[in-house]
Amino acid sequence: MSKAPSADRPEPHAGAVPTAHGLATATVALLERLRTPIWIFDLDRAQVAWANSAALRVWEAADIAELAARDLSAEMSLSVKMRLEQLRDLFERGPAAFSEVWTLYPGGRPKTQRVTFSGQRLGDGRMAILCEALGEINDTPERVRSAEALIHTPVMITLYGPEQRPLYRNTAAAASIPHLGEPLAERFVDAADRQRLEEMVAGLGHAVVTARMRTRAGVRWHEISARTCRDAVSGRPALLVSETDVTALKTAEEQVRFLAEHDLLTGLPNRTFLQREVARRIEAAREAGSSLALLFIDLDRFKTINDSLGHQAGDALLVAVADRLTRAAAGGDLVARLGGDEFLVCIDLGRDGDARERTVAQAILEAFEAPIRVGSRELVVSGSIGISRFPADGRDLDTLMRHADLAMYAAKDQGCSRWVTFDRAMTDVADSQLAMESSLRRALERGEFELYYQPRLSIADDRIIGAEALLRWHHPTRGLLLPGCFIPFAEKTGLITRIGESVMREAALQQRAWADAGHDVTVSVNMSGRQFRDPRLPTAVAEILAETGSDPCRMQIEITESVLVGDDATSVGALRKLSELGFSIAIDDFGTGYSNLATLQFHPIDVLKIDRSFVATLETRPELAELIIGMCRLLDMRIVAEGVETEEQLGWLRARNCHEYQGYLFSPAIPVDSFDALLTRQKDFAADPGDGVARSPLWDLVPMVNRTSDLEWGGPAGAPSKVRRLRALGAATGFRS
Repeated sequence: MSKAPSADRPEPHAGAVPTAHGLATATVALLERLRTPIWIFDLDRAQVAWANSAALRVWEAADIAELAARDLSAEMSLSVKMRLEQLRDLFERGPAAFSEVWTLYPGGRPKTQRVTFSGQRLGDGRMAILCEALGEINDTPERVRSAEALIHTPVMITLYGPEQRPLYRNTAAAASIPHLGEPLAERFVDAADRQRLEEMVAGLGHAVVTARMRTRAGVRWHEISARTCRDAVSGRPALLVSETDVTALKTAEEQVRFLAEHDLLTGLPNRTFLQREVARRIEAAREAGSSLALLFIDLDRFKTINDSLGHQAGDALLVAVADRLTRAAAGGDLVARLGGDEFLVCIDLGRDGDARERTVAQAILEAFEAPIRVGSRELVVSGSIGISRFPADGRDLDTLMRHADLAMYAAKDQGCSRWVTFDRAMTDVADSQLAMESSLRRALERGEFELYYQPRLSIADDRIIGAEALLRWHHPTRGLLLPGCFIPFAEKTGLITRIGESVMREAALQQRAWADAGHDVTVSVNMSGRQFRDPRLPTAVAEILAETGSDPCRMQIEITESVLVGDDATSVGALRKLSELGFSIAIDDFGTGYSNLATLQFHPIDVLKIDRSFVATLETRPELAELIIGMCRLLDMRIVAEGVETEEQLGWLRARNCHEYQGYLFSPAIPVDSFDALLTRQKDFAADPGDGVARSPLWDLVPMVNRTSDLEWGGPAGAPSKVRRLRALGAATGFRS
């Protein structure tokens, strides 16, 4: 595009003496007579302000008016504009002249000229360039293009002579450096990068390094390629250096690295960063003969908060916890998030090996005491902290992490919201747990589990109407084990899911077998909270019902009150689906947990089982049992008393119209063949009651033992007391004999 001359200044023309270009009249007359093309370029307006006749011919313009009307900026590349600004800056500093090869494009046709540039003040004081074309260069296309490439390339190219003083800089290089005469060595931010480049050049003759460099735009990342050569003018050794700005690439790499090594939610270092950094700190401590500590932090009951309030509230809580951990730790301590609700703090203890880790642990616990506001709620969270030390508790990260983790679980076992230091005895516990897990897996594979059944009797007529399935483990070396010895391990390892499905399948088959034999017995199965958190539970149970053909209306699920606490959506949904399948739901050991009337009304509960501890204290503290019985009547639930061992306890329950009982007064849990014998006797008695004795002959079956000493009689002088307690040997032996 052409730009019209400005209306407020006279149009210059060849041979005129315009005052705007700043040349004296005599000088203009002299320049007009020269055959050398000379023109003045107005930098601000990107126009030719004046030109002699020879210059008009070069520019292929009829007169100065036509030439001055051209807007030369429209055809300028960014590199040309950059070079012109560099020349302006140089001329503003003082007198200077530069000879360069430029290509002009009058009418779009290229003319390569060697041009000498010098500064020229215009009439209004602005800096312009006096251009003198020394002649058109008729060189090979390759040479012309290479000269143009040096001007236009964004690669910064500099030729350094002795002592790394610059002999030549292309446009990009001149635009980048803070000072034109600055040596290469002074531009490195890090001396180690400069030394590395110099050593490589000295040894190989070339080098490529990526380093931080001082530039006019501040510190930037440059990829620097250096190669020894000779100066084509003097023939002396030189160094050709090309630099490419890779700051954007390095920034992107750093962002990718940050995202890979940091937790996106809290911004804390993650496990990836932790493994590298703690390994480095361990090595540094080993070399310095100092020590450090790892604090493994796990939030208490975080899952309950997360499940109750949702993941958004849980995430907000984790962010607040991360902030408090960072503030509780010292500046040099490393705070990281391992994942979920687990965090870790690495503390340098120095050569003295002081106990600062305990101070930090206590500060963390105290930091958790203040409520954390999440939305409209104020939440209180606590943490359990396990501590391990290098080198006392381990000499590598994996060992230290494992030992800190063991200490953390010990803190949870002691009641949470506390810190515990690692002790060697903890590894023995961990080893035994690992051995137990392996044994449990083998037990499942080898069929070492067996279900025993404890009768549940109608209080009204001493008739067996139910059976609680209780798991036993025939351990190959330890003998018969009760559930308390292995169920907690199964829950911790997740094996409870497979064990639970096996128990449900066996109990369902047994219910079907008893039903086919004409026995109307409800079989109850215990399920843990861990099973209810498995979203597959209802589907798995439904498949077992279809597989075994058992009647869910003659089966019962027993749960503890803990399943109802926290309103876990998965657990609540599973409970309702099991109820919809036809199962009745019983709360086992009622009164020892956290249930209340509102909780019971919200869930599909059919039966409450009074815990044995309340039955045992009926004589001294019957109020609690009275309260539970009253609650059952209010909610129209059936009542089952557990742990009934005396006639007096049974009488008390009968007087208050309780529905069922179970306990050693009648029978402990017994193998299925012994239970079959009870049911057969009951069925025979129902068909032929004989003399119609008041109590079922089943009662007489239970005390049968091999030796009189197998019965435990209490009271003075060996007289039978109100307590008739059977050892586990009693009923089972009697039924098999």
